[in-house]
Amino acid sequence: MRVIVVGAGVIGAATAWRLRRRGVDVVLCDPTPGMGATHAAGGMLAAISEVQHGQAALYPLMLASAAEYPTFITELAGDSELPTGHETVGTLVLAADRADRDTLALLAEVQHRHGMAVEELSGREVRRLEPAVGPRIAAGFRTPDDHRVDPRQLVRTLLDAALRHDPRRLIIEPVTAVAAQGDGWSVRLESGRAESADKLVLAPGVGLSGIEGLPPQAYAPVRPVFGDVLKVAIPPHLLGPSDTHLLGHTIRGLVHGVPVYLVPRSDGHVVIGATSREDGLAAPSAGGIWRLLRDGGTLVPGLLEAEFVEAVARARPGSPDDIPLIGEVAPGLVLSAGYFRHGILLTALGSRLTADLVCGTTAVDDHDHLAAVDPARLLTTAVGHDRTA
Repeated sequence: MRVIVVGAGVIGAATAWRLRRRGVDVVLCDPTPGMGATHAAGGMLAAISEVQHGQAALYPLMLASAAEYPTFITELAGDSELPTGHETVGTLVLAADRADRDTLALLAEVQHRHGMAVEELSGREVRRLEPAVGPRIAAGFRTPDDHRVDPRQLVRTLLDAALRHDPRRLIIEPVTAVAAQGDGWSVRLESGRAESADKLVLAPGVGLSGIEGLPPQAYAPVRPVFGDVLKVAIPPHLLGPSDTHLLGHTIRGLVHGVPVYLVPRSDGHVVIGATSREDGLAAPSAGGIWRLLRDGGTLVPGLLEAEFVEAVARARPGSPDDIPLIGEVAPGLVLSAGYFRHGILLTALGSRLTADLVCGTTAVDDHDHLAAVDPARLLTTAVGHDRTA
C-alpha cells in the first residue's frame, strides 16, 4: 500500500512515521516541513492544566494521549538517533492575585472530579520549588503528571524516523488539488506534477482550505487562530552557582485573569506564549509581545533581564468546537485536522487513530474516541452550504 500524507507538521510527520513502522510506503508533501503551527508551539503535554470549563468532550482525548506519550516517545527514540525533546518535569500553575487563585481553585474542582492530580500550594511553597518566581504570587497549583516536549526537536526526529534516510519520501511543494483516481487518489503539486497513491491523509493544518477538488463530505471548517510566541535566553548572572536553568517546572499562570505560559528548554532558553487572536495578522502582534513580557515578568521577574532571541507567530487550525476532526471521509481519504491548541499533546493519540484508519486496524477500545472526533459532526456539503445531517 502506498499512502500520501499532506502536511509535515507534527501530526502529519507522526502519522507518516507510524505508517512506516507498519510497512506502508509513505510520501510526505509540505512546502515548509515543521514550520507551521508546530514551529510556534509551546510543547506542553498538559492534559490536566489545559482543562477548561465547558470542554468536557476534550478531557478523555487529552488524558488518553498523555497516557500514550511514554510509549510513543520510547518507540520514536528507537527509530531515530536524534533526541525527542521530551521531559517528564511537572507543571506549576500560578495565580498572580487572590482573584486568579479563586479562578484556578474552581478549575481544580473540575479537575478533581475527573480524577486528575492537582495539588494547591501557597506562594511560599511555590517559591521553595521555583526560587525565580516573583514574591507577590498568591498561590500555585502543581500538576506533576503534565510534562513537556520541544516541538521543533520532536518534528525533526519524527521526520527523520519517517523518512529513514530517504529524502525522496519528502516532497517540498504545496498540494494544490486532490482527486479520486480509480481505487486510489492523486494529488497535484504546485509545479503541476502529480503523485498517486492507494490512500490519502490530509493533515495540512490551516492549509486545508486551499486544496481544491476535495469531495463535498471532506470540507472541514478549519479556521486560523494566531498565537504569538517569544523566546529568551537566560544570562548567567540570573542563575545560582549550581544552576543551569532559571526554571525547572513548566510555568503556567493567570495574571489578572489573563493566561500566560513559560516553558524552559533544555538549551537554557525559555519560551513565552499564550496569546490567541483571529485578526488575520500573520506577523507577531506588538500588543501580544508587550503583554507576554508584562505577564511573564509578573510571574518570573528575571525574564525581563533576559536576552530577547525570537518572536514568531503562527496560525493554529481551530475547529468550531475546538475538538479535532479525524475520520475516513471518503473511501481511502482520511482527514486529520482541527487540533487547535492541543496539537502537540494530541499527537500521540491523533496520529495513531489516523494510522489505524488508513490501515483498517481500528480497535474496539477507540470507539468513543473516534466518535468524539468524527468529522461528520461538523462537515458541510460545500463551502457556504447548509450542514449535513
